[in-house]
Amino acid sequence: MKITGLKSVMTRDRNRPRVLLKVETDEGVYGWGEVYNHGPDLAIPPVIDYIFELIKGDDPTRIEYIMLKLFQQMRFPPGALGLAAMSALDHALWDLSGRAAGLPVYKLLGGNVRDKIRVYRSIRGDDGKAAAEQAKELNAKYGFTAFKTTPFKLEPNSNRWGRVCDAAAKYFEELRENIDDDWDVAFDPHAKIFSPIKALQLANALAPYDPLFYEEPLRPENSDAWAKLRSQMTVPLATGESLYTRFEFLDLLSKDGADIIQPDICACGGLLEMRKIAAIAEAHYVNVAPHNPMGPLATAVNVHFCAATANFEILEYNLPEGSSHWLDDPYIPKDGYLDLRPDRPGYGVEVDEEAISKDEYIHWERKAVMKPDGSTAYL
Repeated sequence: MKITGLKSVMTRDRNRPRVLLKVETDEGVYGWGEVYNHGPDLAIPPVIDYIFELIKGDDPTRIEYIMLKLFQQMRFPPGALGLAAMSALDHALWDLSGRAAGLPVYKLLGGNVRDKIRVYRSIRGDDGKAAAEQAKELNAKYGFTAFKTTPFKLEPNSNRWGRVCDAAAKYFEELRENIDDDWDVAFDPHAKIFSPIKALQLANALAPYDPLFYEEPLRPENSDAWAKLRSQMTVPLATGESLYTRFEFLDLLSKDGADIIQPDICACGGLLEMRKIAAIAEAHYVNVAPHNPMGPLATAVNVHFCAATANFEILEYNLPEGSSHWLDDPYIPKDGYLDLRPDRPGYGVEVDEEAISKDEYIHWERKAVMKPDGSTAYL
């Protein structure tokens, strides 16, 4: 079997564009992957076309060989867009290999170590009661018992930091008072905090109410700062959505810079790379809670990673409200978990090519946050 084509399809998920990638072969077997939505999505199809020239004619089941070849032939680190395209290619190669073997992908990874995948969902609200009501609705409909929300109830760049921390604590306290005591709540400052001391102050404000984890308060570049912050904290520190490949995660983990890592299977290099990252984390007694803000195809890929990974913790999940037309049968939670599909090969889903081919490109870009003095702040 040989690779004869890489097809990129520009679709959309709610208000964002999204590229899906299909690997085609001379035997008619195929596989699908999802590209991370960094922003300049129109740049992705040419990258995919370039990658095709490097791997055309290769055996698509030689995944380790193909991914190594791409890293070596590109010579320099491929960066965000290159890794996003390569990650989607990796997804598609695993999907194809599962279809060719007539097996779910997780069986190619050594089999499942668990029977279902626990997921969490983001919630929001003007106050703790409103957020609690949203959590209760999600629990009633899908069984969610784990949630994530922002800690910022006051705009962090234009209010005294002590007030920001106090408002976050009151929000969490009110949220705790209005939900089941067994439910988990995580907090995500979204890398908006530049100063480690401020990140620590906010962590201390949230600590009395037992957060599931405290996600990415700082920018990812300085692993020494992460290690110092973690050594001072009393709540689990999570990060990794902005890190790429096992080498960046090794740097963070070797310094004890996180309690939970959150690699993104659409950004870090793909399923194969995630497995290597998870192995490094396991050797450091660190669990993996994959970052997964993408579409239902990315969720399907994650399900198979999580099923076969011993140190998996919990998976971020988005309902396919703006992308339900992508797949024939997207993974939907029941009792707060995603079930495996042992009788369906590949990822257990089928892409509706006719439906996604009708989507038009929608422009999307990140907007810089402005501080009161006219300078820009982190998103």
